[in-house]
Amino acid sequence: MKTHLDPARIGAILDSLRGGRVVVVGDAMLDVFVFGQVSRISPEAPVPVVRVTKETERLGGAANVALNVTSLGGRATLVGVVGDDLASKRLSRVTRDCGVAARLVSIAGRPTTVKTRVMAHQHQMVRTDREASDPIEPAVEAKLLAQIARVLKKGSALIVSDYQKGVVTRPFMRAVIDLAETRGARVLVDPKVRNIGFFRGAFMVTPNQKEAEQISGILIRTDEDAERVVRRVAQLAGTEGALVTRGEEGMSLGLRKGRSFRYWHVRSAAREVFDVTGAGDTAIATLALALVAGAEPYEAMVISNLAAGVAVGKLGTSSVTVAEIRAGQ
Repeated sequence: MKTHLDPARIGAILDSLRGGRVVVVGDAMLDVFVFGQVSRISPEAPVPVVRVTKETERLGGAANVALNVTSLGGRATLVGVVGDDLASKRLSRVTRDCGVAARLVSIAGRPTTVKTRVMAHQHQMVRTDREASDPIEPAVEAKLLAQIARVLKKGSALIVSDYQKGVVTRPFMRAVIDLAETRGARVLVDPKVRNIGFFRGAFMVTPNQKEAEQISGILIRTDEDAERVVRRVAQLAGTEGALVTRGEEGMSLGLRKGRSFRYWHVRSAAREVFDVTGAGDTAIATLALALVAGAEPYEAMVISNLAAGVAVGKLGTSSVTVAEIRAGQ
């Protein structure tokens, strides 16, 4: 069904976001943006020469999800891995500056994930990645699980942010989901396609349209197609439901109801799409926080859609505030 919320109800949910507790587990990253200007081609090779004018560091991956929780007034704890390197110290500093509580396990010999984007005249010229994607060892899984156990409280939510950098493994997810069940915390997952079978028992997965089509083997052209995809994704994931983010078409949600599914759709709230980087992080962070605040799942989808509409109007990985959501209604 098409979903519409009264502005008063939207306002009430937004008012309730403050103070909600969300634990974010997954692949934490540091996003570096190097800004500059291009006025000539290099004499060494046919490539533009970027004269650097500014450099910024932002939270990326699971860390950006946690940032979005915090920017909406929630209380976020980030659990993940870093290397024993300078980048880990930079990532820790940025999390502190952003008000994100970080419980990061350091692994000797493993680089902290850093994505560096070189930007000129509002265009990305090149991106460099420093990362390792091999699965974490059982000893590291145990340390991460201990950190989660210390901070996951009844009534909170747990987000798994899978960027396929090694933190999300089948045994670790089994342990995380079992722990969340004992604490009465819902688990929401932003999954990668090849790991979709790792999340049985979680509340919901939130793939984007391309990922959902790859998982289900079904192309989305209509809302009816989206409903078939949502159901198939939830079945393959072993979750209570699934939410598919569909870009300019909005979002589609399906939840189990006995032997059947119930579906909801909402159209995109974006006024102008500038950059989709990090929009999925914003969407799942808002969704989880709204659920913690007591919103029904379809209501949380509407709030999440509004937040994502704000996020795509910004450059690079970004966070969204309640004031910006209100202004964008």
